[in-house]
Amino acid sequence: MGFISSQEGDSKNYLTYYKRAAVFLAMGKSKSALPDLTKAILLKPDFLAARLQRGNILLKQGNTQEAREDFEAVLQRSPDHEEARDQLMKANELEELQEEAHATYHQGDYSASITVLERVIEISPWDPDSRELRAECYIRMGDPQKAIQDLTPTTKLRNDNRGAYLKLSMLHYSLGDHHESLNHIRECLRLDQEDKECFTHYKQVKKLSKQLDSAEELIEQFRFQEAISKYETAMKTEPKIPLYTNLAKERICFCLVKLNSALDAIDVCSEAHQRDPRNANVLRDRAEAYILNQEYDKAVEDYIEAKEFDSEGERIDLKEGLERAQKLLKVSKKRDYYKILGVGRSANKQEVIKAYRKLAQQWHPDNFQSETDKKEAEKRFIDIASAKEVLIDPEMRQKFDAGEDPLDPESQQGGGGGGHGWPHHFNPFDSGGSFHFKFQHN
Repeated sequence: MGFISSQEGDSKNYLTYYKRAAVFLAMGKSKSALPDLTKAILLKPDFLAARLQRGNILLKQGNTQEAREDFEAVLQRSPDHEEARDQLMKANELEELQEEAHATYHQGDYSASITVLERVIEISPWDPDSRELRAECYIRMGDPQKAIQDLTPTTKLRNDNRGAYLKLSMLHYSLGDHHESLNHIRECLRLDQEDKECFTHYKQVKKLSKQLDSAEELIEQFRFQEAISKYETAMKTEPKIPLYTNLAKERICFCLVKLNSALDAIDVCSEAHQRDPRNANVLRDRAEAYILNQEYDKAVEDYIEAKEFDSEGERIDLKEGLERAQKLLKVSKKRDYYKILGVGRSANKQEVIKAYRKLAQQWHPDNFQSETDKKEAEKRFIDIASAKEVLIDPEMRQKFDAGEDPLDPESQQGGGGGGHGWPHHFNPFDSGGSFHFKFQHN
């Protein structure tokens, strides 16, 4: 805009101001164009192009009275001016519509007000009042998302619009979007750090946002117990807005699964599911808790339901989870090595060996007299030995946890003959009929 400053000295040159106004308009800075157009009109009152341009800006700003004066001034000097006549009619229409929008709003007919405001905003897109009024209608109709869409441009349309920043921050906060809420409330404080309302809200948002972020960081560091405590604190910080409690319950449910606390996880996940029935993450995590608790049929049900809420069908974790739960259900109907030894899925090697020794002593065939009892004991004894062998071998246990029976020839590609094979040439019975039982100290 060098050509402007070179002519700046000549205050009589009304065209200088008009041209600069045109540059501002081309840059989309209509507010900056207004003073220059006014200067040009003062220097040359019969400059109709500047009058018309100013009237158009004022109309778009919703300022009907001043816009009307400009269009009338043009028509006074040029009665057949078509654009001025059209714009004058628009200004009159806008004034009527503005009155109607306010009347319907005060009568509590918010949807009628929204319909009228649609046309108002079409004629005056740069008017913050009409957007703020429509946002208020949307809030009262329970549609905060649309209110946000209307309020966002008003922060630029009005100087020092702290009220809009505060309202935007509160709306985002109520929708569970604490980061966005924090950004808007910081904008308010940037305009005036002494603003009491903004500062009070800022402290609350900042405190909650910090707790939620820190809980997620703890999860990333596998510090699940600490993450649970942090989420419990967050629920106390913001007890009124259900979305934050829903989020906390969902993540606590996830942490309890990671901590292998099957029963606690099922409890919390069920509560989270009740609070937010369409949340696929909660259903996935409860399914995993059911797997930990060896309730595979329920796990399959939860995964199927979770997949229903994945409308795009893009979530691999749900697809793979369902396949795994179905495999585990199928395997459990054959032999479930955890159930045979009576240990949980998270049992370590020592716990497996301890359970094995106890049951092996109990079901040793030598303890039984009748042939039928001996046969039943032998069958049980083989199952107990197989279970121990699979669960203390990390590779075989991993296969079993993935829903495959490492001792079942059917689930091994090209596996050996029928019956249950013995891994690593292990056989609890000698080739002779009677055998001597020895504990293996692994």
